[in-house]
Amino acid sequence: MNMETLRQRAHRPDYQIVLYVGLLMLLGLVTMYAIGPQRAQVLNSAYGVDSYTGTYFVIKQATSLAIALGAFFIMALVPFRLIKQYAGWLLIAGLGASALLLLTGNILHIDQIAHCTLGACRWFELGPLGSFQPAELLKFGMLLFLARMIADKMAKGKLNDWEESIIPILLVTATALGFIVIFQKDLGTGITLSAIVATMLMVAGVSKSVGLKLAGIALGAGILSIIVAPHRIARVMTFFGGSESASLTDASGASYHILQAKIAIGSGSWFGLGIGNSVQSTGYLPEAINDSVFAILGEIFGFVGLFGVLLLFTLTLFRILHVADRLREPWMQLVAAGVFGWLASHIVLNIASMLGVFPLTGITLPLLSFGGTSMVFVAAAVGIVFGMSRYTAHEVVEKKEAEHAGSMRGRRLRRTRDTSRRGAR
Repeated sequence: MNMETLRQRAHRPDYQIVLYVGLLMLLGLVTMYAIGPQRAQVLNSAYGVDSYTGTYFVIKQATSLAIALGAFFIMALVPFRLIKQYAGWLLIAGLGASALLLLTGNILHIDQIAHCTLGACRWFELGPLGSFQPAELLKFGMLLFLARMIADKMAKGKLNDWEESIIPILLVTATALGFIVIFQKDLGTGITLSAIVATMLMVAGVSKSVGLKLAGIALGAGILSIIVAPHRIARVMTFFGGSESASLTDASGASYHILQAKIAIGSGSWFGLGIGNSVQSTGYLPEAINDSVFAILGEIFGFVGLFGVLLLFTLTLFRILHVADRLREPWMQLVAAGVFGWLASHIVLNIASMLGVFPLTGITLPLLSFGGTSMVFVAAAVGIVFGMSRYTAHEVVEKKEAEHAGSMRGRRLRRTRDTSRRGAR
């Protein structure tokens, strides 16, 4: 009779994750170096100041990268039992920070603390330290807490029980989405959070009937969130209206942003215009260093460069899936799956909006866009997966036959241990 056993022990982590993440971060830094002077000139002209130097953005990006790398390796080394134990406190911290932002921004209107634009308060102002976006901490806390919650329900065999599992999961998710989508008016981040939850539930093995009902609830909530917000209706109408409402000269035009993004990508042709030759970053393309960085990459490095970016993202996602598939602890597997959903949703939504195949959502391109909070928490989440990659399981086949015993059985056991050690290295 043949018996297949799974052995799980610490071994060499998946350094390919470090390689791909590092290359993406380096590419983002090069991009900030390339378009920083143009961006600084635009801001100085717009505000009538000389506060922004040509190296301002690359220095800020380098600082964010240093903090993000620190978060990556810290989370890779922190014992998983501590991460699991304090997941609830991280969620509470995210909800508390979001509530404080609501109080200081939307209710008290304290501009020195809360940064608000067009009625949306999404950041805390931290003076020389920059800004902090509570939604990113909330996503991180939701990732870890819901992974623990779902794993507990799986262990009890009650994952598909509405009263025991589904309704509590919906309540926690709805609370977080309320702060993000309703008060912070950030539908893009709300979609990302929903993708994290959906990915974890799929991996956990939620039943088809429950999954369809949850998909219907999510679709209905998404449509409602668009209907109640005029600016979201305008974006959707612009998307379906196509180029009919486009204008190359009217920056307030409905399709101006997406049209300029397409011009940036198209003007890069095969090999790009080169570093320092970007035209769209001189004021034509909105959010050139943030949401629109993919279009700027296309202008600078061309189609070949964009293919390289997509390849790096794809390889990163595949390595995360590889780790998730070989983890045997349910909570760890769910965390890795949630990180995959987090990154994949950001990448797909950002790139699709720049190509005009999805309405603009206003979310960043992970590890490449300018900014600190998003990069730090994305790096921390991927760092957890990197740490977990030390504990992926190796399959070892042990053949046992009833008539064999003694020394033959001992040799097989020794062979099994040798195989395990080779896999661990």
